[in-house]
Amino acid sequence: MEKRMIVSPGLLPPISTYLPPKRLLPAIKHWAEEDRPCEKVLHNGVRTLSHAELLAILINCGNKTQSALELAKEILCSCGNNLSELSRLEVAQLQRFHGIGIKKAVRILAALELCRRKQISPLLRKPLVRTAREASAWLRPLLADHCCESFYVLFLNQANRLLHHACISTGGITSTTVDPRIVFGAALSHKATRLFLVHNHPSGNLRPSRADVSITRKLKEGGKMLDIAVVDHIIVTDAGYFSLLEDGLMDD
Repeated sequence: MEKRMIVSPGLLPPISTYLPPKRLLPAIKHWAEEDRPCEKVLHNGVRTLSHAELLAILINCGNKTQSALELAKEILCSCGNNLSELSRLEVAQLQRFHGIGIKKAVRILAALELCRRKQISPLLRKPLVRTAREASAWLRPLLADHCCESFYVLFLNQANRLLHHACISTGGITSTTVDPRIVFGAALSHKATRLFLVHNHPSGNLRPSRADVSITRKLKEGGKMLDIAVVDHIIVTDAGYFSLLEDGLMDD
């Protein structure tokens, strides 16, 4: 009779022995020079890089199964390859990607914040702001991708030169509270005589709410007593802007 050898389960090799090994990718420093993002910047200029390559430079190194570039592509893909959506992420959300720790997450968000501030830097030159289109052009880059409602005011002199801009309040996803005393206190402090009110709608809906119309008329009436004109109230989103003045909603 043929004898069969019985092997105890405890003597079997672990299941991982039968699985193919994880793919270990070479680090970017081992790529061909013409393919490395940093070298491409040096030879061809930073504008030649894709979004993923720019993000890979910030990430610097990936994880055991992904290069920095592949990790960057995964992060961008999760945001629909939309940089505005990427800028909405918080540190904890970025840390969900394997290989992104606190320092890398902060580095990414810092770069996006610099980009945002660069877009509004012309405000420092005290430009002319005469229309809703011009007012929204300055503050849309700052407000459009905020995940919460924020209420800003542009403070102008009588010649429509921008004197100052400030965030008056930040609230939740659907609303924020505006104190007229803060608005007019800041206006008096900067000797402003004309105001543009600007806030965002994170939902993407450009139509004003009843509360938006109400606070606009309240501030307009309050401004009359101080000889400060509330010129317009503008709502901004990624899609564009809405002017209460242009739509005839500034008057009772």
